[in-house]
Amino acid sequence: MNVSNTSQAPVQHRTPSTFEGPQWPHLAPRSIYTSVAVLMGIVVFSASFVNGLVIVVSIRYKKLRSPLNYILVNLAVADLLVTFFGSTISFSNNINGFFVLGKRVCGLEGFLVSLTGTVGLWSLAILAFERYIVICKPMGDFRFRHKHAVMGCVFTWIWSLLWTAPPMLGWSSYVPEGLRTSCGPNWYTGGSNNNSYIMTLFVTCFIIPLSLILFSYTNLLVTLRAVAAQQKESETTRRAEREVTRMVIAMVMAFLICWLPYATFAMVVATNKDIPIQPTLASLPSYFSKTATVYNPVIYIFMNKQFRDCLLKMMCCNRNPSGMQETSPAMAGAYKGIMSALDGSGNKVTPS
Repeated sequence: MNVSNTSQAPVQHRTPSTFEGPQWPHLAPRSIYTSVAVLMGIVVFSASFVNGLVIVVSIRYKKLRSPLNYILVNLAVADLLVTFFGSTISFSNNINGFFVLGKRVCGLEGFLVSLTGTVGLWSLAILAFERYIVICKPMGDFRFRHKHAVMGCVFTWIWSLLWTAPPMLGWSSYVPEGLRTSCGPNWYTGGSNNNSYIMTLFVTCFIIPLSLILFSYTNLLVTLRAVAAQQKESETTRRAEREVTRMVIAMVMAFLICWLPYATFAMVVATNKDIPIQPTLASLPSYFSKTATVYNPVIYIFMNKQFRDCLLKMMCCNRNPSGMQETSPAMAGAYKGIMSALDGSGNKVTPS
C-alpha cells in the first residue's frame, strides 16, 4: 500500500512523461485531445482517398504520364506518406492522450514526417519552376523531357533528406511538441545547436521554395498578360487570364496557409525562449500543416483538366460523361498552349 502511494505521488505533482500516460488535464482538457483526434481521423480518411485516387488514375491512364505530371504524382506519394507516418500516428496518440509508441518511434516519426512533408513542400516549388520553364521559355528552345521530370522528383527527395536527417545525427533532435502527441524538430530547448539548425531549415525548406514559387508564378502571369494583351478583343482570352490568375493565387495562398504558421511559430519559439505558449496553441501549426495532404490534391491535381477528365472517365466506367468537353472550344491558340502546359502536355508559349 505504501509502495502504491509512493509511486502515485510524483504523478500528482508533476506533468507525466510524454511516454508515461495521458497528458490531460496537465497540458489540456481531454476534449482538446478528442477534438484533435477527430480532425486527424478526418485527415487520414480524406487524404488517403484523394491521394490514392491520384495514383490509381495516373497508373491507369497513359496520357497522364507526361513529364509535367510526374511531380504531381510525387506530391501525391509524399502526401500519402505524411498521412501514414504523421496523421495516423497522431490520431492514435490523441485518442490515448500521449505518445503511445515510445521515445525511439517519436524520433523516427519526427524524421519521417519532416522528410515527406518537405518533399511535398518542395514538390510545389519544383512544379512552379517546371511550369515557368515550359511556358516562359527562359532557356530558349529547351524541351522539357521525361528525364528532366525524373530529376525534379529525385531532387525533392535528396534535398529534403539532406536537411531533415541532421537531427538523427546530432544536429538538433526530434522531440514531442505541443500536446506531446506528435514529434518534430526541437524548436524549444534553445542553444546554438538547435537554433542554428532551425535557422538553416527555415531558409532551405521555406524561404527558398517560397521564393521559387513567387518568382515562377509571377513570370507565368506576366507571360499570360502579354498574350492576353495581344488578343484584347477575345473574351475567351480575358476569361482565361482571370481563370489562371485565380488558380495561381489559390496555389500561393494554399502554400502560405499551410507552411507560414508552422515556419513562423518555429522561428518565434527558437529565438524567444521566454514567450509562454499554450500547448494547444503550439500544436495547431503542426496539425494544420498536415491538412495540406487533403487540399493539395484538390488545388494542384483536381483543378488539372487532364486528371479531372480521366478521373471522371474512370468513375463513369469509361463512358464519356457529360461536361468532359473543353469549356472554351474557341479559345485562342496561345492560351490553349498555356493551359496545356499547366495541365501537363508540355507545350511552350510566349507572346509573339
